[in-house]
Amino acid sequence: MVKTREPKHPLQSHEWAQFRQEWGNEVLETKYGVITLHKIPFTPWKIGMFIKGPKPTQEMLVFLKKIAKEKNLIFIKLEPNIIKSEVNNSIIHLFKKNNAVPGKTLFTPTTFRIDLTKPEDELLKSFSGKTRYNIRLAQKHGVKVIEDNSNKAFEKYLELTFETAKRQGFYAHTPEYHRLMWKHLHRTPITEHRSPLAHLLVAKYKSEIITTWILFTYDKILYYPYGASSDKYKNVMTNNLMMWEAIRFGKRRGYKIFDLWGREPGKGFTKFKEGYNPQVIEFLGSWDLVAHPLYHLYRIAEKIRWLVLRTKAKFSLTKTSL
Repeated sequence: MVKTREPKHPLQSHEWAQFRQEWGNEVLETKYGVITLHKIPFTPWKIGMFIKGPKPTQEMLVFLKKIAKEKNLIFIKLEPNIIKSEVNNSIIHLFKKNNAVPGKTLFTPTTFRIDLTKPEDELLKSFSGKTRYNIRLAQKHGVKVIEDNSNKAFEKYLELTFETAKRQGFYAHTPEYHRLMWKHLHRTPITEHRSPLAHLLVAKYKSEIITTWILFTYDKILYYPYGASSDKYKNVMTNNLMMWEAIRFGKRRGYKIFDLWGREPGKGFTKFKEGYNPQVIEFLGSWDLVAHPLYHLYRIAEKIRWLVLRTKAKFSLTKTSL
């Protein structure tokens, strides 16, 4: 893996801040980074989310405590964009000293990364034999992958996203959320030297779009946050070719790293990603900077909320399959 400073994350971009603000969150663009504030329904309280920010310092934590007091926050969740192996125990001591405790993760604590500075042939040889076979199979079937940022392609992305969510039983944001995200992250560049943060790749088979991926590009890093596919034509292995073409997309634009946006051991899509021989990266983890005694009651309520959401997703999947 290429040794570089830890890059800024797209969730710390001005574009993401504007998207969240129009979505309805109170957003603070501070000297340390973007913090979103989220109201707790039927209460005067809020929580803060400081996701993928910089390495914490005492000065930063003091600043955040002040924000929490001013904004009526129960806590601020921090998930720094910092690789765990590159920091020492002093950071953990710093968190504990400032009344921060390990919290429920929003992002998975580990991710996969692919080094895009390697030549294409070297990357291809590093993949598993099954992965290389499936890439060739998709090519043999005539699958084509292109960037298509049109409204028609985006609407197909939405259709496939909710088809995939029902099929696999996971929670997905609303169509309005995705449309607003796309509006802000794929808007017209401010200058001719600046490209949008979000790009849509589509895979076509028999002139039909059957797989769609949204990629983020930020600070020389390529990210894969969203993907969806049809249940039709599974035998043509479209996803395998899509990943390979996403890698080539990043290389053509001179990006150094492809971050696959998370890793969940044992899950099917994680096994799919493993076929591309990525490096496992572990982050510092999730820490809640506690600002009010109601924090522990909130944690109990949040567990119940996610249990309900998962149950609804499973119930929806059951109805779809009947």
